[in-house]
Parts: sequence; structure tokens; C-alpha cells
Amino acid sequence: MQNFSLHTHTIGFDGQNTEEQMLEKARSLGWSKIGFSNHFIVCPIVKETKMYEAALKRGYQNIYSASFEEAIEKFKAHYERIDELKARTGFPIYKGMEVDFFNNDAWREGFNRALDELKPDYLIGSAHFVAYRNTLYNMYDVKNAKKEEQNLLLHKYYQNVRTAAKSGLFNFMAHLDLMKKVGLGREENFSEEERQTVETIAKAGVAVEINTSGFKLSYNEPYPSGRILALLAENNVPVIISDDAHNIERLGDKFDEVEKMAREIGIKKFYDPLAPLQPNVENNRSLFK
Repeated sequence: MQNFSLHTHTIGFDGQNTEEQMLEKARSLGWSKIGFSNHFIVCPIVKETKMYEAALKRGYQNIYSASFEEAIEKFKAHYERIDELKARTGFPIYKGMEVDFFNNDAWREGFNRALDELKPDYLIGSAHFVAYRNTLYNMYDVKNAKKEEQNLLLHKYYQNVRTAAKSGLFNFMAHLDLMKKVGLGREENFSEEERQTVETIAKAGVAVEINTSGFKLSYNEPYPSGRILALLAENNVPVIISDDAHNIERLGDKFDEVEKMAREIGIKKFYDPLAPLQPNVENNRSLFK
């Protein structure tokens, strides 16, 4: 069974525990390592979304930045804490980011600047927003849109995931069907979007996470759904198990259940971006069985 998590969140962003508390829990679980991957969300108009108002009320405003300079300063302090903790404990701790991808030249230029300065160990690609006509829609905005516009925005959502996968930036892609959090995208007519997305990911050589936080919803399944997991198996896409833990209680949640589910569906490749590179693995991506 996978004995680490790389998709976690801490205090200072939208997590509930410190890096040290998360580390102590990981050690108590007998894990080999842990990675911290707080949200890296940079968009000039991100603070105009309704979700930003909710973030302010909950004290989570640090996950949103209107400029790369702002985001870099937040992550500098976070990464300094990780470096100090790693030096003090000797435990393998890694610096990641869960990155919201925006498909424009200015964003890519700014993001490359952030990578040069911060030097993260790994990157998780994600999409919590849909950018369309100079407006940024979060998932709740999409849910409340008229049906015709809603379908267009969902198409844009999957299109953005595909573009992110093709960008070559990310080690693995997070919660592919995140929109089901608000009850969207589960209809059969979105199966073609899912197929195109998985085929694009397979061609790009990117891994996909199976995220156990989906079990918190009423569907009793992870992100992504069984329908998408079958496509991942069909296309031989490597997977990594994630808990998306925002507190210590979530670390490793349902990992054994999800691994069993994945193997029964036919998934054969399990992925660790931080494992020693193995020979004959395309794109320098490390796989373990």
C-alpha cells in the first residue's frame, strides 16, 4: 500500500494543522515521506469571485493571489518552515504546489518566474475555476449558471484540464471531476469529455491522482468516478493515491480501499514522482507496482 501523501494542505493557507503536526501524524502512520502542496492560485481577477468573499470569512484568503509576487512571498515563508523542519527532524519532507492552471502567456511567464525562485519538488495540476470572457467562474458560479451557459462552462473546464496536462508542467493531475462537488458533470453526456481528457492525459504522459476526499460527498466514491477510473485503466495511465488532507485526521484516509478499487478496475501502474528514477520509464516518471 502507498505509504505517503503528496497532496496536503496546512495552516497559513486553507489547512487546519501546522506542517509539524502533519509530519508527526505521518510518522505515527509509519510513512516513508510526506509532501506539502498548498494552493498556488494566481489570477489578476481572482479576488473578484464570490468564493473569495467566502474565503475571507473563513480566513483562507492566502490561497488566492492577484499577482505572482504576492504568491511567491507566501510560499517563501511556507517553504522556509518546511526546510527548517526537514533539517531539524531528518524526515523526508517535500515542497509541492497544487497549481491552478491558466492558459495565457502572461500566466506562464509569471509561473516560470515563480518556479525559478521557489524551486518546488513537484507540481500538482488542478482546475478550480473556469476563465471565460474576462470572468472567472468558480464551481458554484457554474452550478448557478443557466443550463446552456453551464454546459459551455463545463466544456471549458475539461478543456482547461486537457491543456494543463499537455503543458508539461505537472507531475500529476488532481481531482479530474471536481465539478461533481456541486453535482455537475455526472450525466452520461459528459462521458465523451471524460474520454477525451483521459486520452489527452495518456498521450501527454502525465499521472492522475485518485483523491479520497471525494468520499466526503454523497456519491461514496473518490475523485475521479469509477467511470473515469475505468478509462484510466483502459489507457494505462499511472495513478497516485491522494487524501487531499486539510487536517491530520484525513492523512491516509481510505488508501487501502482505493488501492483495492483501482486494482479491481484494472489499473496496473502506481506512481511516485519522488522515487528514484527507474530505467526505461518515459518522461523520467517513476512507477512502482
